[in-house]
Amino acid sequence: MASGSDRNPIIIGGLPSQVPDFDPEETREWLDSLDAAVDERGRERARYLMLRLIERAREKRVAVPEMRSTDYVNTIATKDEPFFPGDEEIERKILNATRWNAAVMVSRAQRPGIGVGGHIATFASSASLYDVGFNHFFRGKDQGDGGDQIFFQGHASPGIYARAFLLDRLSEAQLDAFRQEKSKAPNGLSSYPHPRLMPDFWEFPTVSMGLGPLGAIYQARMNRYMEARGIADTSTSHVWAYLGDGEMDEPESLGQLSIAAREGLDNLTFVVNCNLQRLDGPVRGNGKIIQELESQFRGAGWNVIKLVWDRSWDPLLAQDRTGILVNRLNTTPDGQFQTYATETGAYIREHFFGDDPRLRDMVKDMTDQQILHLGRGGHDHRKVYAAYAAAKAHKGQPTVILAQTVKGWTLGPNFEGRNATHQMKKLTVEDLKRFRDRLHIPITDKQLDEGYPPYYHPGRDSEEIQYMHDRRQGLGGYVPTRVVRAKPLPQPEDKTYAAAKKGSGTQSIATTMAFVRILKDLMRDKEIGKRFVLIAPDEYRTFGMDAFFPSAKIYNPLGQQYEAVDRDLLLAYKESPTGQMLHDGISEAGCTASLIAAGSAYATHGEPLIPVYVFYSMFGFQRTGDQFWQMADQLARGFVLGATAGRTTLTGEGLQHADGHSQLLASTNPGCVAYDPAYGFEIAHIMKDGLRRMYGEANEDVFYYLTVYNEPIQHPAEPENVDVEGILKGIHRFATGEKGEIPAQIMASGVAVPWALEAQKILADEWNVKADVWSATSWNELRREAVDVERHNLLHPEEEQRVPYVTKKLEGAEGPFVAVSDWMRSVPDQIARWVPGAYQSLGADGFGFADTRGAARRFFHIDAQSIVLAVLTELAKEGKVDRSALKTAVDRYELLDVAAADPGAAGGDA
Repeated sequence: MASGSDRNPIIIGGLPSQVPDFDPEETREWLDSLDAAVDERGRERARYLMLRLIERAREKRVAVPEMRSTDYVNTIATKDEPFFPGDEEIERKILNATRWNAAVMVSRAQRPGIGVGGHIATFASSASLYDVGFNHFFRGKDQGDGGDQIFFQGHASPGIYARAFLLDRLSEAQLDAFRQEKSKAPNGLSSYPHPRLMPDFWEFPTVSMGLGPLGAIYQARMNRYMEARGIADTSTSHVWAYLGDGEMDEPESLGQLSIAAREGLDNLTFVVNCNLQRLDGPVRGNGKIIQELESQFRGAGWNVIKLVWDRSWDPLLAQDRTGILVNRLNTTPDGQFQTYATETGAYIREHFFGDDPRLRDMVKDMTDQQILHLGRGGHDHRKVYAAYAAAKAHKGQPTVILAQTVKGWTLGPNFEGRNATHQMKKLTVEDLKRFRDRLHIPITDKQLDEGYPPYYHPGRDSEEIQYMHDRRQGLGGYVPTRVVRAKPLPQPEDKTYAAAKKGSGTQSIATTMAFVRILKDLMRDKEIGKRFVLIAPDEYRTFGMDAFFPSAKIYNPLGQQYEAVDRDLLLAYKESPTGQMLHDGISEAGCTASLIAAGSAYATHGEPLIPVYVFYSMFGFQRTGDQFWQMADQLARGFVLGATAGRTTLTGEGLQHADGHSQLLASTNPGCVAYDPAYGFEIAHIMKDGLRRMYGEANEDVFYYLTVYNEPIQHPAEPENVDVEGILKGIHRFATGEKGEIPAQIMASGVAVPWALEAQKILADEWNVKADVWSATSWNELRREAVDVERHNLLHPEEEQRVPYVTKKLEGAEGPFVAVSDWMRSVPDQIARWVPGAYQSLGADGFGFADTRGAARRFFHIDAQSIVLAVLTELAKEGKVDRSALKTAVDRYELLDVAAADPGAAGGDA
């Protein structure tokens, strides 16, 4: 049998828990001595004595536990288990019916002509973990609060649907429409927990591995934040996150454990379903994943409860006076335990107990069948209840429950513990008969032989179903349930945006600072100001947001227990238990998790929050794009600011900071409304529209993404007849050409608009070209609207054909059209097919680098002089200028010499 080695130890240290005390009197004397030392000499002296004892123990080669991991037995001793308040027999019947329907639903989804699949093994292993929660712990929302927040493991969704079916929350037709969301609409059920697809059912999307645990931590923290700020009473809400042991390999799963411990989030419980398997094989075949996770969670400051063995092990552990059984459990690797899960009782007797006479003696009176049924703790309702009760009662720390199970439990020998079980989606008739018999489901052989396996419902008036309803009513309603109780927020008055519309005068400011000034005025609003949640990854000062420190303050549940080094400064660092700003350190993933939790508070707790997340543009959609999909799925709302945007604008930082593509990545997210504004007045209208759409009567499930820059420019006042519709839809004419005779059009976004204006002047002064300059506030929204128009026209050929907004807007504008931005060309190229004329785009394609802004723009040929050349080139193609002008322009502006470019504006972090 495989075992550990000195090079790869399976267990670290060890702390006796269920090993019996065979000399209680001696133990009492040792404990009394310690108590006396504490009472008579104080804690410091007692600590010194303990350290000397540990030192001497190591000198004597006595194994001393490091407290990072304990023996491979249950943390809660049998004598300490609380009374189980449920009817275990009825709960067993309920769970059997749920297990059956979950497996049948997935099996039926594999029927010929459908074949959409599903997963049955994950829920089979975790069914008891969920059932105890549903029956005794999970609080619903019927009492008017947010209840508990439950992050269900994605692959377990069939079991959650199966339970909802028993409660008449879902119909048989809906179960048969699993993974057929459009073809069986409106009955279709999503494959995994997807709130956007089932907005009245699921609350939290979890199947993108690692995001569930990350989201749960920050949800628990957001609960505390909302309570601390007096926005919602979340004192009774508990966050439960159901995770897989294989899932814990994801960096996001463990990367933020410390914040939960540091802030004492005892409103959070992780339940890790340790079935010892990944998707295709063992998690730690040569090791012990439960021991490893225990060490990691203990080291991070969590309370750890191990739920390893069911009650059938209790008599064996009680007679283990020498510790030989515990030692065998400690040193048997997971891969071997998986083998035991698929073998016979005789095999286990021979290979686990057989090579030591003391172990053989322990099981001499047990039959092979009894040995075979020595089970794992995650399948024992009483043991699970004890763990949950202990987790809820524990104060001052988050808790993780490490529950050992068997993947595919009860599904039969072809499924249980097999490496391929995750991919197995259909049971044969013989599998179904064995499964039925094991669960005591009253379905006949004939029913299984003649067609698709039927669902089982014990009857609406049966004691099982009444029990389920009674338990849920006692716990505040059915879960999962998503409820939106929030009312639309009053909108700020127009005067709130007045300063931004006046422009910056002679002062040069970056669009980041223009945004911050608008935000400051919004936060002063008496109606909605307190609902803003500022979020940044350790870069508030970079974005000019340190101005908020003295008034809004940084949230810290412990307050500020030190004198800040900059306390004498006007913008000193200020922490407070009621702070409004979340300063999450250098963790974009943590910040985005805060964004999602805040952005969905309108549904989770019925109280809208308005998150404003500001970050280095490069570290948003590129680094945490999966979480932005999670945000859209969770129907979260808020403002996302990609500051320091552009490939050439953040001078000096170089390649990994030079963002020329996040607008393109944003375009792939259907829930994201993305803008690239050039000036403060545009930002003001976009912000106003965002508040209306997300928090006003429109009540839309979108979030706004704005890219803003760190380059100081002069912001003009809002034009008298400003085209607000154009700003919001994606393009408006900003400057009409006043000089020249040859018409052309320049379209620019963000920081490129000033380059376009410079090019407009050069073209008029030197080339007799009269160019209009258009500010393209959103290439993405223009494309999205045009695609919708084309889709409608395709499917409704008999109706009058619609015209995309960008086409209508540019009608009458005599081309050619040249588009430019600080993004790669693919961004403005999104609208090329709908522009009514010759079209050329300029962009910053390739890797960024450190240099002056002018040199970088000359290198990518997106500066004003390159725009001039692009316009002349398109005019030459149309015969409106002589082609010799092109070489003249290249030479005149030294376009082949990067060093010849004007360096441009310097500095300007915000």
